[in-house]
Amino acid sequence: MHKSFLLWFTLVFGLFVSLAAPQTRNNYPKPPETLDSSTTEKVPTASTRHVDLGQLQREADDLARTAQTIPSDVASVRKGMLPKDVIEKLKQIEKLSKRLRNELDH
Repeated sequence: MHKSFLLWFTLVFGLFVSLAAPQTRNNYPKPPETLDSSTTEKVPTASTRHVDLGQLQREADDLARTAQTIPSDVASVRKGMLPKDVIEKLKQIEKLSKRLRNELDH
């Protein structure tokens, strides 16, 4: 009983303090643009990027194919044999992954 009262009091007091504190900056995100195209005409800007979805899919497929070969390469390493192209494949995986991440993130 005492713990629940203390928890309730802490929550109410924290809410009161946060509401009473002066707001010095506005960190709210911008609201999304309207989806109704009749109210505003979209004008393409210079910062609009074109993403080649076909190229993105080919790179994703290449990434998946290359990544599938790594477990057998690691098994070879466990047997004492280092496949000559394993390091290059890992670099390629890293490069493709970074490129895909950057394209999808922007």
